[in-house]
Amino acid sequence: MKILILTQWYPPEPALLLQELAQTLLARGHDVTVLTGFPNYPSGMLYPGYHIRLHQHEVLAGVPVERVPLYPEHSRSTVGRVFNYVSFALSSAVLGPFLVKRPDVIFVYHPPLTIGLSAILLGGLWRVPFVYQIQDMWPETLRATGVLRNKRLLDWVSSFAQFVYSRASRILVISPGFRRNLLSKGVSAEKVDVVSNWVEFEDGSLAQFDSGLATDLGLLGRFNIMFAGNMGEAQGLETVVEAAGLLQDLPEIQFVLVGDGVALSRLKLAVQDRNLPNVRFLGRYPQQMMPSLYSLTDVLLVHLKKEPLFEITIPHKVLTYLGAGRPILAAVAGDAASLVIEAGAGLVCPPENPQALCEAVRRLYLMPLEERRTLGKHGLQAAHTRFSRNELVGQIEAVLQAAARRP
Repeated sequence: MKILILTQWYPPEPALLLQELAQTLLARGHDVTVLTGFPNYPSGMLYPGYHIRLHQHEVLAGVPVERVPLYPEHSRSTVGRVFNYVSFALSSAVLGPFLVKRPDVIFVYHPPLTIGLSAILLGGLWRVPFVYQIQDMWPETLRATGVLRNKRLLDWVSSFAQFVYSRASRILVISPGFRRNLLSKGVSAEKVDVVSNWVEFEDGSLAQFDSGLATDLGLLGRFNIMFAGNMGEAQGLETVVEAAGLLQDLPEIQFVLVGDGVALSRLKLAVQDRNLPNVRFLGRYPQQMMPSLYSLTDVLLVHLKKEPLFEITIPHKVLTYLGAGRPILAAVAGDAASLVIEAGAGLVCPPENPQALCEAVRRLYLMPLEERRTLGKHGLQAAHTRFSRNELVGQIEAVLQAAARRP
């Protein structure tokens, strides 16, 4: 089966899931090509070694990758974001037919919703179906993160989303809540499949504690609560800063923030203004370095704003945390909280509640070490049994094959 993966994001951007999908499908005997843009997420700056040009071909981890131009941007500017999204949708739709052989099926990664335009045009030109995978629900995400507030524009986005759903052969969602959302919008139940994201393991083992690295990063001898990932509006990390202010009576505890994003400078300023010694920013690290960082932590933190959308969202970092074998502190509600509770992998507290977050941190800090290790083991077990890469890619493969067989 010839498969085109159409995505605006691809490594070296933090989109390793897509590379793993492409590699696994390739290993299963399929002819896989990726059509994507020039890497600039999450900073909005092009990655070293890349320059905007009409086309660039490369092979990453054995997978052919065709890159087309886009407007690099990822600030809080709505206009800038629109240019970023639309530029890739148009360039992939116009240049794609010249760069990629006609596939049997197109796998489309959303966000952004604008990629649906490219999927519809390419699918129509080649007369092939596309399977649309939703990782973020639009327009709900735009509203929740404040990227878009104009009601008329939000209604237009909603209408366009409905149009894309109607043209997709099948739709994949990553949580039961996402499926309920689509069904409430009138999408046919037969069209929507729930396939979770997965956890990948390096050689089936966890990274070993590196005291030298811990010393260099200022983590040795501290009780480290790490948040790793994008620091944007959705994450609401101001709550973490406020909780840190409530925990200064326990100087051993520190919050460690790893990553980048549009909220980073604001968070640093808030920590500086409050003169908080228990919040440490480590910057962004390559994906292959993350297991070593996780091994230095006592607790892994996920936090999302208190929004109805995030109650039906399961951030991929939750699955990654399960595979790290560390206790999870989930300041979230809904599907993600249920996952952590069902796995017995950590504690849950309400989002955007500094006092509740503070109390959960104190509870984990005072918890016997063996009890915390048990939470981590439960998470690791869930990662192996419920979120296996081969099993879940197999489910995606089956959906792609069914779509390709359909007239």
